[in-house]
Amino acid sequence: MTTARGKFITVEGMDGAGKSSHLKFLAEALGRRAPGIVMTREPGGTEFAERLRQILLAQSMDPLAETLLMFAARSDHVRLVIRPALMAGNWVLCDRYSDATYAYQGGGKGVSMQLIRVLADSVHADVMPDRTFVFDCSFDIAHERLSRSGRALDRFETEGSAFFGRVRQTYLEIAKAEPQRVTLIDATLDPVGVQAGLEAALRSLEGT
Repeated sequence: MTTARGKFITVEGMDGAGKSSHLKFLAEALGRRAPGIVMTREPGGTEFAERLRQILLAQSMDPLAETLLMFAARSDHVRLVIRPALMAGNWVLCDRYSDATYAYQGGGKGVSMQLIRVLADSVHADVMPDRTFVFDCSFDIAHERLSRSGRALDRFETEGSAFFGRVRQTYLEIAKAEPQRVTLIDATLDPVGVQAGLEAALRSLEGT
């Protein structure tokens, strides 16, 4: 008897939009629908990718080098964690994936979208998200939330409004181009409102 492939769910949005605050809620909600849940993140998810994460979040570098390192981490992550979990029938919940590279390195920093597409096809043509939730809010709201967090910010989180404006616009363009996969979540709402939006989106996922 062949095990059915699990579903791959990704969560996206600009830093400060609040996606990380709702990952536990999402995992619990998915756990009521799935045989098993694997939670992971990008960049990261494997020993090698976590080492690259430390470099990427702290070390300033050329945007092209940044993009290549993102996909080096992603390649290891897909090979060792995401693909095996899906093939075993588990559902995977991942904090960021290649949409983040299109938004941050492509939209935010001007790296060729065509190059990112080629890298994505090379690394994970067979592992694409079944559903992506993009937490959307303005830069001002996201920036205020980061300022209130009281923790040290990484180099991406300290970028300015122009950068995050481009990041947000790219996410909105992705959502418009792929409405069957991407669901925008109104991240300006309070936690109860955000979770209600996620529950509604998850109900639609059950029929896919």
